[in-house]
Amino acid sequence: MSEMIMEAGDVHARPELLTVADTVARDKGIDRDEVLEAMEMAIQKAGRSKYGHEHDIRAHIDRKTGEIMLARYIEVVEDGAERENEVAQMYLADAAKRKADAAIGEFIVDVLPPIDFGRIAAQTAKQVIVQRVREAERVRQYEEYKDKAGEIVNGLVKRMEYGNAVVDLGRAEAILRRDESIPREHFNNGDRIRAYIVDVRQEPRGPQIFLSRTHPDFMAALFKQEVPEIYDGIIEIKSVARDPGSRAKIAVVSHDSSIDPVGPCIGMRGSRVQAVVGELQGEKIDIIQWSPDSASFIVNALAPAEVAKVVLDEDNNKIEVVVPDEQLSLAIGRRGQNVRLASQLSGWDIDILTEAEESERRQKEFQDRSKMFVDALDVDEVIAHLLVTEGFSSVEEVGFVPLDDLTDIEGFDEEVAEELQARARAYLSNLEDEQNAKRREMGVEDDVAEIEGMTPSLMVVLGENGIKTRDDVADLAGDELLEFAPAGSMTLDEANEMIMAARAHWFADDPAPAEPAAEAADGEETEEKPADA
Repeated sequence: MSEMIMEAGDVHARPELLTVADTVARDKGIDRDEVLEAMEMAIQKAGRSKYGHEHDIRAHIDRKTGEIMLARYIEVVEDGAERENEVAQMYLADAAKRKADAAIGEFIVDVLPPIDFGRIAAQTAKQVIVQRVREAERVRQYEEYKDKAGEIVNGLVKRMEYGNAVVDLGRAEAILRRDESIPREHFNNGDRIRAYIVDVRQEPRGPQIFLSRTHPDFMAALFKQEVPEIYDGIIEIKSVARDPGSRAKIAVVSHDSSIDPVGPCIGMRGSRVQAVVGELQGEKIDIIQWSPDSASFIVNALAPAEVAKVVLDEDNNKIEVVVPDEQLSLAIGRRGQNVRLASQLSGWDIDILTEAEESERRQKEFQDRSKMFVDALDVDEVIAHLLVTEGFSSVEEVGFVPLDDLTDIEGFDEEVAEELQARARAYLSNLEDEQNAKRREMGVEDDVAEIEGMTPSLMVVLGENGIKTRDDVADLAGDELLEFAPAGSMTLDEANEMIMAARAHWFADDPAPAEPAAEAADGEETEEKPADA
């Protein structure tokens, strides 16, 4: 493939290079060949600086003897072909003069005399070697730790940089940022530290391994180390919520009915939980039994507060918790800490009410609904109270429920029920006429009313906000429409469906691909059109 003319003195044995390479490879934990390749690149760079950067100069270090060979490579190309680099390429005819059997694609190799490294060349070579070794070390670190995200590691604080701790893990360096440290936690050089690997990223410069002591999974991993039942899978950690350095809640469930999930996590005389608390700088931990029943789980999560009543709103993922008056401050916690952690733990939005507040709110709702029925149906308070007591909350319900639902109310016969429904429907019809008249006055076009799911009351609100055409509605986002709609009247999915229904005419105007072809096939029409013109 290539011609190499070796002369005495062209190759110099440098066994000390191998010794240096072995030492660097051992200290940095990288492959010996990678160090030697870095040295070869440094020698190549020095060679190009001496002989010209346009030359293809390559260096090779013998892996057994440490001999250095520096050579110039010239590629053989086809006669008459355009040469990208005239110095590093040679026509076949010229190559045949030096080597009779030269072929296209081969290299003519000229061995060069050894380089006497000057001060600048030596410095450049050192920079190249250091850079390559550093890159190799970073690749090695990443490959070693890329699958260790989610594990706990021990290390020594190497130095502090602007509040961030650089941690020596033995064969790698990691960083614990200030915001990932527990508040009021301070480290000094040489301190032993335990942390959670939250992320490992391949970066061209800077840290690659990121640690955390505030991550909820750090506490979960600590419990896994301290509690054998969790490690064995008998007890499962369902969720964790933390206010780092202050308080935390952890929800656990047992897959063995004979084992209590809370007891093993606490340990004998609290030894297991105290070990975790000690690692987290005194962070108080509430261990809660998880339950598939959301209401029961939230009652447990709000401990130590006692809960009197729970009302779930699954559509909005909200839960209303009623507590005794004296338990209110305990349920909320200092600066809302208890209810906030319970909300994070359960994934529900939690509203805390006292029994007095709930009673007052219910009375107000009762009065407001009763007054609504009195005004809308023109009935006395007794009938209105009966409707509210039976669970009717709107005139629409009265107007369109099955008649039996009304006749089942004590004191209501069929005649009364029919009269109530007739009045309810008449009221709704009049209200709809009034709202339609109002939205027309505002300039809301009739085609808005044709949108599926649109109501007269919503059109009035839209008109008040300057949304008057179908295109105006179509330009809205689903969450924007949801803001205009009465509270609880629609979900985000329903709002998005209405927006898509409003946009339907945009796509309906596009001609179908088959229509032009059908017209062209109609011979009579194609002949008549020029005549009409």
